Amino acid sequence: MFASPRLHLPLALAALALLLTACSKETPPPQRPAPAVSVITTEPRDIPYTPSFVAQTESSRQVNIVARVSGFLDKIVYREGELVKEGQLLFLLDPKPFEAQLAAARGELQSQQARFTTAQANLGRVKPLAQQNALSQSDLDRAQGEFDSAKAAVFSAQAKVTEAELNLSYTRIHSPVTGLASNSVQRQGAYLNAMSPDSTLTYVAAIDPVWVTFSVSQNQVAKWRDERLKKRIVSPKNDHYEVEILMADNSLYPYRGKINFADPSFSQDTGSFMVRAVLPNPDKLLRPGMFVTANVHGAMRTNAIVVPQLAVQQGSNGHLVYVVNPAGNAEVRPVVVGDYYGAKDIVILSGLHAGDRVVVEGVLKVVPGQPVKIVEPATPAAAAPQAAQP
Repeated sequence: MFASPRLHLPLALAALALLLTACSKETPPPQRPAPAVSVITTEPRDIPYTPSFVAQTESSRQVNIVARVSGFLDKIVYREGELVKEGQLLFLLDPKPFEAQLAAARGELQSQQARFTTAQANLGRVKPLAQQNALSQSDLDRAQGEFDSAKAAVFSAQAKVTEAELNLSYTRIHSPVTGLASNSVQRQGAYLNAMSPDSTLTYVAAIDPVWVTFSVSQNQVAKWRDERLKKRIVSPKNDHYEVEILMADNSLYPYRGKINFADPSFSQDTGSFMVRAVLPNPDKLLRPGMFVTANVHGAMRTNAIVVPQLAVQQGSNGHLVYVVNPAGNAEVRPVVVGDYYGAKDIVILSGLHAGDRVVVEGVLKVVPGQPVKIVEPATPAAAAPQAAQP
C-alpha cells in the first residue's frame, strides 16, 4: 500500500525549514586585528626659519673697457677669459700719432715760455721808467698787457702738453679692477673710433666678492609680514640675515654672506623686488651668471609643530594626518602645512596641538574610527640584524 501524498507534504515542509535554518547559521568572519603603527607626540618648539630662493650670481663690479682715444689697435696683451690684476696692461694702441702731438705741444710750450720771458724782462725795464715819468702810462700798460698775455699763453700751452700726455697714456689700456677679462671685441689692426660704440673692447668682471641676487614676490612679503605680526616668526637683531648658497649639484658653498641691498620698489613686470647679498669668493668657485639656491638664515619660527613628511597625506580637501585619540582609535585630522624643515620633516601651521599622537609609520593600514596598536618605530640598527638572519 502507498501512503497518501497529503501525509508526506507536512514532513517535506518541515525538512526544508530545518535545512534553510542550518544554512542561515554561517560562521561570522574573524575580527580584523588592530594595525600596528608608530606615533610621535607633538611638542611645540622654536626652530630656524630659513626660506629658500632661486638666485643668480653677479659680478660685484663689472667694468666695460673702452678706448678713450681714436686710433689703430696694435696689440692684445692679455689672455682672453683669464684672471687679470688691477693695473694690468690689456691693449696697446698705435702711439706714434700721439707722440707727435705731444712733441708739438711741448714745442708750443717752449715758444710761449720764451715769449713770457721776453715780456717779463720788458715789463721789468718799463715799470721803473714809468715811475720816473721817463715813459708814459700807456707804455707801462702795454708792457703789462704783453706780460699777462704771455703768462696766460704759457698756461694754455702747458694744458695742451698735459692733454697730449693723457692721450698718449690712453694708448696703453689697463684693467681698472682685478677680475675675469672677457674676449676682445676688436682684433689687432682694427681702427677704433672713441666717439662710436665700436670703441668697446671687452669687459672685466670682479668676482671676489661676488653678488647673489634673488627676487621676493609680493605674496611672500605679505605672508612674511603677517607671520611677524602674529609673532610666529621673529627676525634677527637689526635684521642681520646671513645667506647660504647651494650649488647646482646641491653641494654647500663654503662661505656665507650678508644682505647688502633690497630694492625699495616692486617690479611692474614681475610683482617682486630684488634682494642682493655679497659673498666672499676667494677660491673663484662662483662665476657671474650661475644659478644657485639662496637660503636666508637668521629668523626663528616660534612654537612650531614639526612632523615627518611621511605622516602627512593628501586628501580631496587638502592635507591630513591620522591622530590616535585617548581611546586608542585613529582619527582623521585636517592640517595646514607650511615649509619643509630639514630633509624629512614639515611644519604644521594649524590642525595639531601639543600632545597629539600622530601616526608616522603604518599610515596606509589605518582605518578611521578603528583601533590601532602603538608600537615602537623600527630603527636601522635594529633592522639590520634581522635582515642578516637566514
